[in-house]
Amino acid sequence: MWYEESVFYQIYPLGFCGAPFENDGKEESRILKVIDWIPHISKLGANAIYFSPVFESDTHGYNTRDYGLIDKRLGTNEDFKEVVEKLHEAGIKVVLDGVFNHVGRGFWAFEDVREKKWDSPYKDWFHISFDGNSNYNDGFWYEGWEGNYDLVKLNLFNPAVVDHIFDKVKYWIDYFDIDGLRLDVAYCLDKGFIHNLREFTNGLKPEFLLLGELLHGDYCQFVGPGMLDSCTNYACYKGLFSSFNSMNMFEIIHSLMQQFGPEQWCRYKDMHLMSFVDNHDVTRVASILNNKKHLPLIYTLAFTMPGFPCLYYGSEWGAEARKEEGDPALRVCFDQPQWNELTDFISKLAEIKKNSRALNYGSFRSVVLTNNQCIFERKTDDERIMVAINASDQPYTAHFDAGCGQADELISGGLHDFGGGSTLEPYSAEIWKMER
Repeated sequence: MWYEESVFYQIYPLGFCGAPFENDGKEESRILKVIDWIPHISKLGANAIYFSPVFESDTHGYNTRDYGLIDKRLGTNEDFKEVVEKLHEAGIKVVLDGVFNHVGRGFWAFEDVREKKWDSPYKDWFHISFDGNSNYNDGFWYEGWEGNYDLVKLNLFNPAVVDHIFDKVKYWIDYFDIDGLRLDVAYCLDKGFIHNLREFTNGLKPEFLLLGELLHGDYCQFVGPGMLDSCTNYACYKGLFSSFNSMNMFEIIHSLMQQFGPEQWCRYKDMHLMSFVDNHDVTRVASILNNKKHLPLIYTLAFTMPGFPCLYYGSEWGAEARKEEGDPALRVCFDQPQWNELTDFISKLAEIKKNSRALNYGSFRSVVLTNNQCIFERKTDDERIMVAINASDQPYTAHFDAGCGQADELISGGLHDFGGGSTLEPYSAEIWKMER
């Protein structure tokens, strides 16, 4: 599928567009700002965009009020349709956040329950008990997501709820022409619901992507035929940055070997998972790495490990923000994109990734591994790539059997000769396309 050869770019629209946190109902076409960023996104090499929530919500987007309306703080449905059209014209696919586990207290059906209590025809859309009370003194108890009572858990076992969601998904595909969904907290969703959503979207649009937000556990429970196409590779997220901070490349390489290595028990070797170094929920990578010189190296890993990478807006030029500073810091508004050495480096990685069968589909094998260095191989029947990283402040010479004498170094565009060993400069990354 198309996503397997893609580089994703994530935008958190409410923050990106500088929308107020509270939804006051005032309509403003802020989402059109994305159109101004299309040249930057294209130059960066991203060919797919993942939008965090865009639909009408109480505050942060994940507390939905109406699945059929673009948030008034972002504009109108017509505005967003124009954005998608412009992105498609630039060859960029569009994936939306599908927040189906819960809604906001301002969701129209829940407001009806608050008003009419047990007389509401929507009382079975939620997990409600009229024998208790809520933190908001509603006169009934309801289940919130992980104890967050501004996030009202939907009853996905109710056919009327599923029909409503599926009707809106069809509208998103028919009207906006979206190319996929990222399912928020997919690990909380009923597997039967996911399977039915898979079957439903299969009938609406060929190669429609279903990407799940999964944290830990066995991804095979959710990803596979009749289920999700892919998921977020949180299992490798920490290893990517802590390997550099602790100067222990064994951590990330061992994680990748467990997921994608040659052994039969490596269960994810045929999966294409989304790799990332940060997103809207975690500290930006430039703030979590102890050494800024490791920034190009961690992106090299994210772009060349099995799977497909996702960039979080602003991080491509090294924007900083820490989780403890709060969501507004992580989901900030930038007046315009920036371009520097890091951005230029990432754009080269994007082109290399998109145009390499080995990086898109190849096997994974560790070749050289020390605390400060790693060299690994990605291989298909028609292409062999080696990725070399030196995280040390000293040069490093690796001696190994490359299986050939020379290779094209894809980042610099030069030629690499394996005679006498392979010397890596301090804080460097190289990608070698091996002789056939």
